[in-house]
Amino acid sequence: MKTLIKIPAFIVAFSLLISCGKKSTETKPIRKDITETVFASGVLVPDNQYNMTAQSDGYLIKLNFDEGDTVKAGTILAVIENKPNDYNSQSANALLSIAGNNTSPNAPALKQVADNIELAKLKLKQDEVQEERYKKLYDEKSVSKLEYENISLAKENSKANLASLQDNYNLLKQQADQQLIIQQSQSNVNGVLQGNNEIKAVVRGKVFKKLKQLGDYVRRGDVIAVIGDENNLYAKLSIDETNISRIKLGQKVIIQLNTDKNKNYDGAVSEIYPAFDEQAQSFYCKVKFTNKMDFNISGTQLQGNIVLGTKNNILVIPKEYLGYGNKVNIKGAGKTTVETGFFSNDWVEIIKGLDENTVIILE
Repeated sequence: MKTLIKIPAFIVAFSLLISCGKKSTETKPIRKDITETVFASGVLVPDNQYNMTAQSDGYLIKLNFDEGDTVKAGTILAVIENKPNDYNSQSANALLSIAGNNTSPNAPALKQVADNIELAKLKLKQDEVQEERYKKLYDEKSVSKLEYENISLAKENSKANLASLQDNYNLLKQQADQQLIIQQSQSNVNGVLQGNNEIKAVVRGKVFKKLKQLGDYVRRGDVIAVIGDENNLYAKLSIDETNISRIKLGQKVIIQLNTDKNKNYDGAVSEIYPAFDEQAQSFYCKVKFTNKMDFNISGTQLQGNIVLGTKNNILVIPKEYLGYGNKVNIKGAGKTTVETGFFSNDWVEIIKGLDENTVIILE
C-alpha cells in the first residue's frame, strides 16, 4: 500500500510564484532614427554668483539682509566689530594731522629756523655795509689791512651762517614732507582696514544663502552670504572623464529639474571648465538656458542630456537588452557578443552580430 504525502498548499503556491517570476521578454532589433546623448547630473547656479566674505575678525554687530532679499551694489550688508582696526585708524588720523601741521610755515621747528634766517640776513646785510665802509677807509689808509680783513671775514661768516640756516630749513621741511607722506599712507591703509569692518555687496543680486547670524564671531575669509543674479541661472553639469572629449561648445542640452521631471528645458553648452575636480572626479560644463525658466531656486538638482548627434534608419535594440561586455542573449543560441555604435537614452545601435530577424531575450 502506497503512502500519499500531502504537500501544504502554501508551498505549492510559492513554487508556482517562483516559476511565474522567471518569465522572459522577447524582442527583435528594429530600424529607427535615434539621437546620441551624454547624460550628466548637475545643479542650478545663479550667474555672477559670489561669496560675500568677512575681511576682518570680530563679532557681527549688524546684518542688514535676509535670504531672498535683492541687494544693490555698494550696499552695506554687514558690520563687524573690530576695535583694533578702529583704534589704529584713529591713531593714524591723529598722527597725520600732526604731520600736516609740521609742514606748515608756522610749525615751531620751521618757524624757529625761519626767524634765525631773517636775523642772519640782517646780520649779513649789516656786515656787507660795514665791509664797504672799511674798504673805503682802507683805500684812504685810515684803517689797517688787518682791520679791513677782519670785517671781511665777519661778512663771510655771516654769509656762511645764512646758507647753513637755509640748508637746515630745507632739510627740516623735506623731513616734515616725508613724514606727512608716510602718515598719509598709513592713514589710508588703516582706513582700508577699518573699512573692511563694513561688508558691502560687490554687484547687484539676490541673497540665495545666509550663512551667519547676528552675534556670530567670524574670521577673515568666512562666507557670510552667497549672492547671485536671480534672473539668470545656468545648469552646472558634472561630466564623466570618459565623455568630456565629446562635449563641444554650442551642443544642445535637454534639462530636467528633479522638482519636475515631466518638464524639459532647452539649453546649450556655453563653457567647458578647464580644470578637473579631483574631489568629485569629474569635469564641469556650463549650460545656458535657451528658453525662459519658470523655476529659479539656486542649488536645485537636475539632470541633463547633452545631444551629440543623430543617426537615421539604424538597427537598434533597447538598451536594457545589452548586457555587460556587449553581450546579448539570443533565443535558442545563448549569449553572444555584438558590436555596438551609437547610444541614446533608451537605444543602442547594433553594427554587427544581429539582424532584424534575430529574437533576443531579456530575463
